[in-house]
Amino acid sequence: MTAPTAPGGTTVTDLDAVREVSRAVSAAHVFIYLAPESTEEAAALGVTERGPRYMAFRAAALGAVPWQVVLAAFYNFSPRAVRAMTGVWDAAPPERWQAARFRAAGRAMRRAGVALAEDRLAEARALIDPVLARADHAGKVLAAANAAVALPSDPLLALWQQLTIAREWRGDAHLVVLADNGLGPCDCLVMHTATGAVPTALVRETRRWDDEEWNAATARLVARGWLDAHGTLTAAGAAARERIETETDEHCAALWAPIGADGARRLASLVAPIGEAFAARRAHERG
Repeated sequence: MTAPTAPGGTTVTDLDAVREVSRAVSAAHVFIYLAPESTEEAAALGVTERGPRYMAFRAAALGAVPWQVVLAAFYNFSPRAVRAMTGVWDAAPPERWQAARFRAAGRAMRRAGVALAEDRLAEARALIDPVLARADHAGKVLAAANAAVALPSDPLLALWQQLTIAREWRGDAHLVVLADNGLGPCDCLVMHTATGAVPTALVRETRRWDDEEWNAATARLVARGWLDAHGTLTAAGAAARERIETETDEHCAALWAPIGADGARRLASLVAPIGEAFAARRAHERG
């Protein structure tokens, strides 16, 4: 596939490199939603429920916005799931949630044994900083909000926040692609769980779509030929899902243009130890 072209005629990196760096960035970021340190920091702010805790930590960069704004930015949660965050800004203002999020991330990385040598940290920042400096945030609400957050003084945490911006940038782009393909907030979850990549029970519990809504979304996907009558992903559905991921990669290709395919792959290798440390820790704890 020919690489897309960024505004101004710059040739962007190939899509395999985009997919590789996107996966590495996501793996280095996602631990924050599972770490016990996040639970502890939220409890110290007076919030103990998982849903409101997640909403407050992830939405803190947006400021004290009403839950309806968070619903729009997060896309695949039901209104009842996001409405549950009402009161989190009364428990603590967004600035305190953001500070607690950084503390949780730092504590979790220390517990997992994340250790990036100073030269690797510097090289990773030398790659991701120009990417984000040139990033176009039009339509990228969560990425733009995180880009406005002051970087912490700790070098590893600062890198993690830069990775957070890149992760949310892809997420924001993905929502545009989902909407363009007619996959609404519940539909995209039904399709995702049909792949077996995530447990349906967990998604239903956290996103809180009721039976009527879930069944209606399933029926829409069956009508499109993307699921069969048993709710199993069809060949056409698998092809559609891969096309959506590829379209997201195409959208994100311009983001990585400043460092090209080699730079994107090098960044992926530099930050991989973060995700690997947490994977190893989970395996040890299960084991």
